[in-house]
Amino acid sequence: MKFLIIGGSDAGIAAGLRAHELDPSCDICLVLADEFPNYSICGLPFYLSGETPDWHSLAHRTEFPGISLLPSHTAERIDPKLKTVQVRRKDGNEVEIAYDKLLIGTGARPVRPSIEGFDLPGVFPLHTMEDSFAVHRFLDERQPKSAVIVGAGYIGLEMADALTHRGIHVRIASRTERILATVDPSLGEHVEAEMQKHGVEVFNRVEINSISNSGEQLTVLGTSGFAATVDLVLVAVGVRPNSELGIAAGITTGAKGALQVSRHMETNLPDVYAAGDCVETWHRLLNRNTYLPLGTTAHKQGRTAAENALGHTREFAGSLGTQVVKLFDIVAARTGLLEDEALKAGFDPFTIETTVWDHKAYYPGARELRLRVTGDQQTGKLLGAQLLGHKQSEVSKRVDVFATALFHRMDVEELNELDLSYTPPLSSPWDPIQMASQAWTRALSAAQSTSLQTA
Repeated sequence: MKFLIIGGSDAGIAAGLRAHELDPSCDICLVLADEFPNYSICGLPFYLSGETPDWHSLAHRTEFPGISLLPSHTAERIDPKLKTVQVRRKDGNEVEIAYDKLLIGTGARPVRPSIEGFDLPGVFPLHTMEDSFAVHRFLDERQPKSAVIVGAGYIGLEMADALTHRGIHVRIASRTERILATVDPSLGEHVEAEMQKHGVEVFNRVEINSISNSGEQLTVLGTSGFAATVDLVLVAVGVRPNSELGIAAGITTGAKGALQVSRHMETNLPDVYAAGDCVETWHRLLNRNTYLPLGTTAHKQGRTAAENALGHTREFAGSLGTQVVKLFDIVAARTGLLEDEALKAGFDPFTIETTVWDHKAYYPGARELRLRVTGDQQTGKLLGAQLLGHKQSEVSKRVDVFATALFHRMDVEELNELDLSYTPPLSSPWDPIQMASQAWTRALSAAQSTSLQTA
């Protein structure tokens, strides 16, 4: 069987590796638009900060047993009737590749905002290895002292950390109400304070309109009177699905123009699968598809697609949107739904925020850990959690416990039954997760009692 894969990032590589595991005799061919299979987009800020000095660490695998790689080959057309793909090679010549099963894993592309001067030297997007090389050359050759970052999502904030690490003064301009809008405002305020503590200037509710040359520097202008003259501009305002190839072949689309797939990762075309940031994602809590581009999700979807392409039967179990980010000395994480998201989805959410020590206070180094727990006040089901703490407070471990509980559709109260580890330097007999769940139960009982008294 010829299994053709378009795209060499998380979904494509995961699919190829899984297909080879299941059937070493399968003819697996992977069409790769660049020279960097399996590179880590998430690692780009750490390469540019100098903390990961060798870019090969981000794209360290160049050979994949059982997979034929075609680097610098761009898939241009899919003919689902003939079961062929037209591919343009680096030299400009086209070749036709036949397939029995096809996987589209073309990923996402950065949103290009309508900013005058976006193409000026010194203005960079950041999504690919080539993008990172261009920024790295600029940093080495020009030694910039100041920068504006347009966008305050994960990549924008991580790049603020990265550039500050290199001694560059950073301003962040975001059109959103606050930075890191994936967590609630009460936690976002602490993230903003952490950025400011390290010298990063934050400008919210600012729309950048133009970038112009100002001698050897760039002048950036935006709404609310924003003006800055800097050496470097990075634009990171989000991504959209790179779905045009599939759409041209006749694949239907859904949320935000992403390719529509079943939970078996099947498209509406026979023998054509799709996975990763170019497709919709089944949300385990919402029980519907949404657009949620995450590397962890892409790996799972690619693996699921490969199993089904080879004749097995597997459903993608769904995503909960579990995310974590380290910014300077703090870590912010979330999983599941925020309260407003839960309300829009038809739940009856109730949220509490509590602050506890990350381990026993008598052991040196105890730090405050903030937790927000959202549950359904009618059913008691856990709906989501957010955490903010020091980078040594095991935030990632704890959000993963919440994510596991959500995956298994546990009640908030059931978190107290979990047999979690304890030693004074790392936790307490009641882990902060359980202390937060108990705080939720107490607060809900108090709110319901007050409601009855006033009824």
